[in-house]
Amino acid sequence: MARLLVNGEQARQADVEQFVLSEWIETAPFEDLLGLEIEQAANGEAVLCLNFAVKHANGGGVMHGGALVTLADTAVAMAIKSLLPEGTRFATTQLNMEFVAALRSGRVCARARVSGPEGRTFHGHAELVDAQAALIARFTCVFRIARGQEVPGDDQSPVTGADFDSGGT
Repeated sequence: MARLLVNGEQARQADVEQFVLSEWIETAPFEDLLGLEIEQAANGEAVLCLNFAVKHANGGGVMHGGALVTLADTAVAMAIKSLLPEGTRFATTQLNMEFVAALRSGRVCARARVSGPEGRTFHGHAELVDAQAALIARFTCVFRIARGQEVPGDDQSPVTGADFDSGGT
């Protein structure tokens, strides 16, 4: 869980330390706000879960798609972190979510795995399942390691080429 150094409602200031993570594989402030829980993250795989609270509901009473996408994206990010040196900067550059069933209550878990890197690119996949292991959604994504960093298994360091686009995890 992130430790906030300022009021969490304060505007984010670039290049100002406003929170710290005590570990490399740990939830950030937004993930803490939602209540994401890391169950495991190792060897390019991760499982993250979320208990469906009222604050996660959309207007129809089912879990909001944005919460499910955040869960999946973060699960893949933790799987990638399990392969990278601490402090490596990377971001989501593409994502796709296929919603299969609505989550009406209970717990949902994202089971993520990654392949790569291919150059500075990782491909991620996650399945979101409910407490009875019923499929809720399928997620695919692409992450890029920022320019100027070492890539595991790459003999050419630092990497060169276009940096990742802004945004992402």
